[in-house]
Amino acid sequence: RRRRRRTRARTRRATMCAMRTYTTSVATGSSATAPRRWRRREPGRCRGAAGEKVRAVTTRTDAEQREEERIMASLEDGDTLAGFTKREWSAIQSPARYLGNEIGAMCDEDKFTKAELRMAMAYPEVYEVGSSNLGHIVLYTALNRTPGVACDRSYLPGDDMAALLKSKNRALFAVESKRPLAHFDALGLSVAYELSAINILEMMHLSHIPLTARERDDKPDEVWDVNAGSWPIVFAGGPTATSNPEPFAEFLDFIALGDGEDVLPEIAESLKKSKRAKLTREETLYRLACDVEGVYAPQFYDAPPGWGGAVFPIREGVPERPRRRVATPDPMLQVGLVPYVETIHDRMTIEIRRGCTRGCRFCSPGMLTRPARDVNPELVVQAVEEGIRKTGYNEFSLLSLSCSDYLALPAVGLEIKNRLKDQNVTLSLPSQRIDRFDDSIADILGGSGKVGLTFAPEAGTQRLRDIINKGLTNEDLLRGVQNAYDRGWRNVKLYFMIGLPGELDSDVLGIAETLGWLIRTVSRPTGRKKDQLTITCTISNFTPKPHTPFQWHTVSTSEFERKSALLREALKKVKGVKANYTSVRISAMEDFLGRGDRSLAPVLKRAWELGAHKDTWWDGAESSFASFDRAVEESGMGWKYRQVVDGEWDVMEKLGDGNYRGQGGGGKGRIDRGAAADKRLDAPLPWDHIDTGISKVWLKTDLQKALEGQTVPDCAHSGICTECGVCGGDFGENVVAVPPPVPAFEGHHAPDGRKCQRLRFTFTKKGKEIYIGHLDMLRSLERAARRAALPVSTSLSPFSSRLRISTAMPLPLGASSQAELLEIILVDRRDPSAVARDLASALPQGMQIQDVEEIPIKYLNGTVTESMSELLTSATFIVHVAVPGAVKAPDVKLA
Repeated sequence: RRRRRRTRARTRRATMCAMRTYTTSVATGSSATAPRRWRRREPGRCRGAAGEKVRAVTTRTDAEQREEERIMASLEDGDTLAGFTKREWSAIQSPARYLGNEIGAMCDEDKFTKAELRMAMAYPEVYEVGSSNLGHIVLYTALNRTPGVACDRSYLPGDDMAALLKSKNRALFAVESKRPLAHFDALGLSVAYELSAINILEMMHLSHIPLTARERDDKPDEVWDVNAGSWPIVFAGGPTATSNPEPFAEFLDFIALGDGEDVLPEIAESLKKSKRAKLTREETLYRLACDVEGVYAPQFYDAPPGWGGAVFPIREGVPERPRRRVATPDPMLQVGLVPYVETIHDRMTIEIRRGCTRGCRFCSPGMLTRPARDVNPELVVQAVEEGIRKTGYNEFSLLSLSCSDYLALPAVGLEIKNRLKDQNVTLSLPSQRIDRFDDSIADILGGSGKVGLTFAPEAGTQRLRDIINKGLTNEDLLRGVQNAYDRGWRNVKLYFMIGLPGELDSDVLGIAETLGWLIRTVSRPTGRKKDQLTITCTISNFTPKPHTPFQWHTVSTSEFERKSALLREALKKVKGVKANYTSVRISAMEDFLGRGDRSLAPVLKRAWELGAHKDTWWDGAESSFASFDRAVEESGMGWKYRQVVDGEWDVMEKLGDGNYRGQGGGGKGRIDRGAAADKRLDAPLPWDHIDTGISKVWLKTDLQKALEGQTVPDCAHSGICTECGVCGGDFGENVVAVPPPVPAFEGHHAPDGRKCQRLRFTFTKKGKEIYIGHLDMLRSLERAARRAALPVSTSLSPFSSRLRISTAMPLPLGASSQAELLEIILVDRRDPSAVARDLASALPQGMQIQDVEEIPIKYLNGTVTESMSELLTSATFIVHVAVPGAVKAPDVKLA
């Protein structure tokens, strides 16, 4: 035992010595790997300590540091990748997140080096979330199609990768080029919801980029040139950034408002012109703000004290109210990346309709995406067909705020279903109107791998649904659930909210009553458990959003907790219901940030310094809440946060006042006029300067209609204009596609389990692909077979049939191979060499087919031949051991 311990100790010392020697040889001529001007903290100092300096003295020139980072980014010699050793890559979780070699990646080395402008789209969530976000993929594709522009991607790293970056003094890099984000001309960040603003700070910190726009403009009189040491221009977009960018405006150089497909290429062209003209940073941003509609540069605006956070321009020439952009969705831009790892939405997504005119009074996306724009049905079918062929996905989703409002959906869905009938492809719809769920939609969604159904009644009583303008009756709800049950679904998911304006306890209890009524009415009394309807419901806390009729409303945290407890008690008496509740604390913080002003920037920064970022809101909720509370108090914003927690103003407080309700004259009046008017409705708001097209007068008028329980029709389908202010100007008009005839349904996919040919392949795996895990590799092989259009046999499972593709033995992560085995069973006989050629063209770059042979499926006596796992008796492993003075072994050729 002592000898073994001494041997292990000597091995560890030898390995560390070899690693140190290797690191020194890599860095020859350019010292350590820290990026230029990295504001390194002194050892032992906590992040965000009072008086901390953000810039440290460095003894190297910018050119030396940049050259070293370029070398480290391009290292890919089999032993290292992006300057990290194989051992380091293999030690982190899902290293395939950071490889940047997915099918469909567009920013290769040649494109990057030749580009006049280099941009990076950074998503402030982990790869599994960001890479499946449709907007992220669309903008990445649109920018790479812009001449002279190279666009790379980056994501919030996992804890292990973040620790590795810090231990190596490396900055967060873009996944394809492996260049530090600080080396790009522009860095775009997505703000999808309020709390993700804190993740933006974390990404900039890991990128070694100063957090505030003022700090990044450290050379105001010099030409803005990232190659000469200037900081990249940092901007943001997304629904939350468009709704109210003020809480995080201090950290951004500009915000892209609205749809990005058109405005981002225009931004890129403006930046290229500024680089040619050798403008300063401020001049570059000023040109952007003046020349490109949809650009809001906060430094040219001010929020003076005493105006409730309202913002006014302070530089002549910039628009008084920056206007959000509206673009026509292009499905061909959405057929993009195919990640190796399993993502949150692990399927292809095609947008069929953008915008919603239902007019739900709580819904921010419904107000910020008007007018409604349908995609041409023929273009949707074409995009799905081409996308399935190019990506190899076996599931796709048709996306819209309300898919059922795309009137061509039955025709489009069934046409796609019929065309892809033999390919075992599943369709999912993320959002549907329960009042439009019929047999056609059931045919589209049914079949093998049947997807779940989700509907959103929002409120438990008809009275409250009228107040929020949901436009849904109890009869509609029952009819939709009954149709789903009759077509084979035994579980449906329903979304409800509590804390809505005008809500009474009877409305809260109405949720439980409605669920019980549905289960009793729909379920068949057979006595068998499998015939009982079950409901999974999610109970969310209503959070008021800017630019909606309920933007003035607040509900106290204690009231949310009381109503939640009331509902929990009532649901205990309803069998067959599983309820999930969102955190009241998180809802309060979302409200606080979502409707805040520029004074909240110190809160965001301090909360990030204290560690309230990433997924800690859920994994470490209590510590995150404590950090946020401390940040609020230390920033002097406790009084403002308490207004939210205590419920500053219930806009429906006079709901029972006949004089107050009646002054609208049947919903035609305005509640900011007359004897019962409230002056708070006319007070300026921090987001008033963002021109979304929705008139503030219309919002107050619609609030009056809510008080009177008046519903508003869907203007896109009813033809009745509600005079919201969007249509008729630069925002365009509603576009409703003419529904084509609904084709006859040809039936669901029938799995083909025939076994006509068994092919065994030998393949190699090298390069970046060695960091793809075994299960992810199997998924990639299945998608490669689909891209190669191979007639692969499938299992006959009634629930989820799988392709008959198998490998002999899983290898450890990070292990390369020279002779891995793969078997595919086909339903039709093919020339083995042709199959090998087609499959090789669809495989990832680091995987190569070496050989193929046909294996009999059965012996002559009729017995089934053994599987590869049964036949495999031995495997040869070549292990490279690091010892002092060792040299790299030559490649070993296997017989």
